[in-house]
This record gives sequence, C-alpha cells and structure tokens, in this order.
Amino acid sequence: MKILLTETIAKVGVVGEVVEVTEGFARNYLIPKKLAIQPTDGNIKRFEAARKEYEAHQKLLRQQKEQLCTALEGVEISVIRASNEEGHLFGSVSRRDIAEELQKLGHAVTPDDVRLDEPLRRIDTFTVPVQLAPDLKTQVKVWVMREKTAEEQAAAAQPAATAESSAPTAG
Repeated sequence: MKILLTETIAKVGVVGEVVEVTEGFARNYLIPKKLAIQPTDGNIKRFEAARKEYEAHQKLLRQQKEQLCTALEGVEISVIRASNEEGHLFGSVSRRDIAEELQKLGHAVTPDDVRLDEPLRRIDTFTVPVQLAPDLKTQVKVWVMREKTAEEQAAAAQPAATAESSAPTAG
C-alpha cells in the first residue's frame, strides 16, 4: 500500500515521501497515529515544503558532524579509575564514560557515536573509534590511568613536606 509520510520514521522514510508499506502496518499503525496519509496530489504538495525543510535540517546536521569529526582528530582524554596492582580495573570504562569525557572538552559526542566492542578493563592507552555517520569516522586516544590510593598520596606528599621544612628560611 502506498502512503505519504507526515513525519520522518526510522527505516521507513522521511516526511513528505511516498513509500510502499504493508496494508496492516499502514492501517493499524501509521494512519491511526497520523504518521501517514493517502498520497493525493494535494497532500503531496502540502508536505513538499516540510520535506525540503527536513532536507535542509539534515544538511546542516551533516556539516556540524563533519566539523566535529575534524575537531576530534588527535584528541586525547584521560580516565582515572581504581585498579589493583596488576592494572586490572575494579570497574570498567564504557562508551558512556568516554562520551562524557569528550563532552567535558566541548565535543557533542553521544555514547552511540563511540564504537567499543567491549568496555575497557585495564590500565593502558587505547585508540577508540568514534563514528558520527556511516562515512564519518575518526579515532580518539583514551588514557586509562590508575587512581592514587590514600597511601600513595600520603607518600607523595611526605617528601614534599620534608623538603619544605628543611628549606632555609629568609630572616
């Protein structure tokens, strides 16, 4: 059955497009929810402007994604996590964690853009792919570093305190 979409529907089509769908999908879902109407000449003309507006919006989004892709080239982020002596993390670093760190740097990256096969579970440096569109890919370097324990922080502060107390005072 041919119908005219009144809204953009993922994997079906964009607003103003005449698409072929099954009769049940059209009659039981799309038409009752006002997501589609009959493709008459008047309806097609009415939604032509909406389709042009949608295409212009998509073009603008594409330009923004291209700019973001070039801005992400060479970006390095650090993620600090608690780990054991062998460097295995007590948790993991997920796509969401990487996206949040990139957002802190001012990059509009979503967790869906970060392509990790599995979460990062050890202290190391990783090259993580970021895919903003099917043909827009880049990579960021992720440094997973160990969180200092209280003993390590005290040991690092103690030599500094000893050096300050033994320094001659001007008098």
